[in-house]
Amino acid sequence: MVQIDLEDAIHATGKSFGYARVSTSDQDLSIQRQALLEAGVPEALIFSEKASGTSTDGRDELIRVLSMVRAGDVLHVTRIDRLARSMHDFARIAHDLKKQGVGLRVTQQGIDTTVGGPVGALTMNLLAAFAQFETEIRRERQLEGIAKAKAAGAYKGRKPSVSVDQVRDLQRTGLGPSEIARKLKCGRTTVYRLLESVPLIKDPTHAT
Repeated sequence: MVQIDLEDAIHATGKSFGYARVSTSDQDLSIQRQALLEAGVPEALIFSEKASGTSTDGRDELIRVLSMVRAGDVLHVTRIDRLARSMHDFARIAHDLKKQGVGLRVTQQGIDTTVGGPVGALTMNLLAAFAQFETEIRRERQLEGIAKAKAAGAYKGRKPSVSVDQVRDLQRTGLGPSEIARKLKCGRTTVYRLLESVPLIKDPTHAT
């Protein structure tokens, strides 16, 4: 695989693209668009939309610009949260763009993946580290919340998708664990665990 020298490609062929986003229809895109123009992005290559940043679903202009950029191009945004819903999401987008030979510049926060050498490598490593940190913090908070809920007697855990009664009813028809698992679309381990949790009580009408 040919390694793309990002700096050389940008100087030789690069186009500047821009992406702007606001969350609601009553917010104004003009400030972001002006900042992108001042960063050197042609007006025709600025993609903007009014959409929630919590998901990439429905963000048609983001999908469009990401599909249009090519090796040597640079994508400009004003802030991280205009492009991504989290640091993890931002790091993923930045990494995917860099693999394609596309640079990413965040004008208001000083992030520029087009910088080569140790500084460029440090930028990508820091993005990955921040993304991992965010993931760990989120997980820690989730576990703390579960622990507090358990202590208060409010946490019941995820409702099981397969019940003991379902498994026992099928077992009484003569089905084995593998057949039960196939019918209920679950793993055999789940079936065995449920069978062991409650002893089978035979129907007295069938007693010998």
